[in-house]
Amino acid sequence: MDFQLTDEQRALKGGTRELLAGRFGRDRLRAAVEDPGPDRALWRELGAAGFFALRLPEKDGGVGLGLPEAVLVLEEAGRALLPGPLVACQLLAGVVDGVATGEKTVGLCEGAREPVLWEHPAGCDELILMEGDEEGGDEVEGDEEEGARERTGGAYRSASDRVSCAPFASVDPLTPLARVLDLPRTEPVALDVPRLRREAALLTAAQQLGSAVRTVEMAAGHAREREQFGAPIGSFQAVKQLCAQMLVRAEMARSAVYAASITESVLDITGAKLLADEAAVRNARDCLQVHGGMGFTWEADVHLHLKRAWLRAECWGAAGEAEELLAAGLIA
Repeated sequence: MDFQLTDEQRALKGGTRELLAGRFGRDRLRAAVEDPGPDRALWRELGAAGFFALRLPEKDGGVGLGLPEAVLVLEEAGRALLPGPLVACQLLAGVVDGVATGEKTVGLCEGAREPVLWEHPAGCDELILMEGDEEGGDEVEGDEEEGARERTGGAYRSASDRVSCAPFASVDPLTPLARVLDLPRTEPVALDVPRLRREAALLTAAQQLGSAVRTVEMAAGHAREREQFGAPIGSFQAVKQLCAQMLVRAEMARSAVYAASITESVLDITGAKLLADEAAVRNARDCLQVHGGMGFTWEADVHLHLKRAWLRAECWGAAGEAEELLAAGLIA
């Protein structure tokens, strides 16, 4: 199986990076810290570029691409720290009218967790809540995944103003949260919930990968420019080792995430999310270390990557449950 990107995929990745660099540069990033709600003008531009309709069939106005291409796009969004319910809008573009074009935004909540957290509540027009847990879940098909279990359940949609919620402190200033207290379950949605959960985990892992790669670039760039004792700090063995370890983690995560986007297996996605979470969090910490004292300041962007990585690491499968699922697959 060939995991190398095609020319078309490289063009898609490069085009997404160019679009985000032009429309969501550092000045916009810092402004978003004070006002983290989705920029509706940017959202519509992303919609016009096919960001959300990437996987919809062409006959339905989509681009007609697949999960690997969605991973590449979300990787670039994670690299840029683009705020907003990106994963939800990517997954639900064919479910809620207006999402594919960027005219509307939709949130996606995991009802099996406590507390039930909703990202960007003030910026969403609708909310879809997925319910169900692993108890009584079906066995995952496939010899290598025998014994691993997926959650099953239903999904309900509601207008955002009908959802009862309370503010919830977020570690990431770019991702405001609310705790869902109650949602009217009067409008069920026919969704493949287990598949939706898998793809949400993988697209979140892609965002983590993008952040991990970006912090490698930031650390290496600073190590080349910052001088101590008359030499760039990147020439010091300790700093070289930190940067090398960061690169190894990022590339391991990249291989796992890209492979999982092709196989779409439960265990592959679980492993990819685990590796991407580790790469994003540890790389951000090491990047901060390379930056030294200035890395701890509010003006540096390193802390934004670390806080986003912490938040994403708890979304759609935290480390503990991922390890349990992988262990169950190994001993089955």
